[in-house]
Amino acid sequence: MGQLQRQAFRKAYGKIWDLTMVEVSTESIASFAQYYDQPLRCFTFGDFQLTPTVEEFEEILGCPLGGKKPYLFSGFHHSLAIISKIVKLLTQELDWGKQVENGVVGVPRKCLEAKARTLASQDEWAPFVDVLALLIFGVVLFPNIDGLVDLATIDAFLAFHDRKESPVVAILVNLYDTFDRRCEKNSARIVCCTPALYVWLVSHLFRQEVRHVCPLGHRSCTEKKEANWDRLLASKEGASVSWFP
Repeated sequence: MGQLQRQAFRKAYGKIWDLTMVEVSTESIASFAQYYDQPLRCFTFGDFQLTPTVEEFEEILGCPLGGKKPYLFSGFHHSLAIISKIVKLLTQELDWGKQVENGVVGVPRKCLEAKARTLASQDEWAPFVDVLALLIFGVVLFPNIDGLVDLATIDAFLAFHDRKESPVVAILVNLYDTFDRRCEKNSARIVCCTPALYVWLVSHLFRQEVRHVCPLGHRSCTEKKEANWDRLLASKEGASVSWFP
């Protein structure tokens, strides 16, 4: 994908492509989860609290609400015929290729990746951008079943593609839901948009000195993979937090 295609992607879908280049420290997310305060829906530390906000995630994703409606699930899924027109696949291909895993219906990721490669080789960049965005919706923004872009994700993608409904609120709802489930069942996986959460966390906990630049141009995203995150978070005080990163 060349410079013109990247510009077209950003114009259409904001900064969600940049999130694919964020190397998330899984240790940081696991340690951070211990501070989730379910009754208050925030993360409570010794003398301060943090909570991701719509405005912060709008900036991270490059998808400001403005006058747009937030995406809310309508209660039913769109037909595959609608998405087939966007990704340039026959409805029958999607119908035959769809899979069901753990009761979740979706389109295999490898099917969409193959279509993206075909479109790129044919210089069909407009549908390529849409297929790539759909993959990012399924793999980064609304992850669920590995290797599958599920129908709920396709619904969120179509709401943004067709009606410009912002996915930010739904992403935050998904984030809080996954931490709620982890409180109820400690072994529950953290399945949410972890790259955005990681960028948000690092932007508040670390100041500007000695860090790598994050692919999201407005933020800094230090790789702290060798840090002892349990000790680092336990020692954090409100005075050292960057409240307006």
